[in-house]
Amino acid sequence: MNKEYLVKKWLADELSDAERKEFEQLEDFQLHKDILDNAAYFKSSGFSEMDDFENFSKRLDTLGNPVRKMNWVKPLLRIASVFVIGFTLYYLFLFNNVVEVQTLVSEKTTIELPDASTVIVNAMSEVRYSKREWSQKRELELQGEAFFDVAKGSKFNVITTEGIVSVLGTQFNVKQRGSYFEVECFEGIVKVTSQNTSEQLKAGDRFRFSNGQISLGKTTFQNPQWTKNVSSFDRIPLSEVISELERQYNVEVAVDKIKTERLFTGGFVHDNIENALKSITEPLDLGYNIEAGNRVSLFASEK
Repeated sequence: MNKEYLVKKWLADELSDAERKEFEQLEDFQLHKDILDNAAYFKSSGFSEMDDFENFSKRLDTLGNPVRKMNWVKPLLRIASVFVIGFTLYYLFLFNNVVEVQTLVSEKTTIELPDASTVIVNAMSEVRYSKREWSQKRELELQGEAFFDVAKGSKFNVITTEGIVSVLGTQFNVKQRGSYFEVECFEGIVKVTSQNTSEQLKAGDRFRFSNGQISLGKTTFQNPQWTKNVSSFDRIPLSEVISELERQYNVEVAVDKIKTERLFTGGFVHDNIENALKSITEPLDLGYNIEAGNRVSLFASEK
């Protein structure tokens, strides 16, 4: 019998004897029971000496001091609402099998989706999808940057706050950092929907939304360079380059009298901060200092 059906009837206390026996054989029966049992602890403490409390209140009244009556209803409702919300979240995660993958600073990871599609997730990024619903809806949410190698099949959607990328089977990169949004197609065809605009990308095409402007361009690489531990940029604001440096090296960068909106074309490696800083500063005629406490300062070079 369907597991979800049994749990729903159990929550409603509508199980027949036969269904109850089947429910108790479930692998995670004890987990369900423990959660519901813990609800018993969400109650107010009782007073064993209520008569004394009433007498005490009356004596205060005779002194002319108003006594505020204790209202247990609102606290109990708050406690109950917390339990209900927590149980609801647990229920949704249990039956939807929501998978979340998060990466830290300087970290990359590769995940395999239920259809054998693979995703390489860049530093400081998050991917979230429903494992249970995957066969009906190939869809995931992305915050940050990831490279997708999608197995052929039904429509595959990548949802970000700045746009949606739709494919059937292809290789592409999606980057969404704040209001910056970029999609590069490396194989097949990609549909990008962003800012009330739809574009179809073929291999080698790039879609970018930056500083309130949409632009289309080309990429000369066969795959995103960050998967090879190199961040590459083509006419990108220096502020975005600095943010990526901070993500890859776990540093805090301070700038002094530098126009961070100026555009940068180039790249930096992920395994040597000295080389990375030289790659950024020398083309722009900037200087840098590496300081204590994971701090880096950038400044205009003296001429």
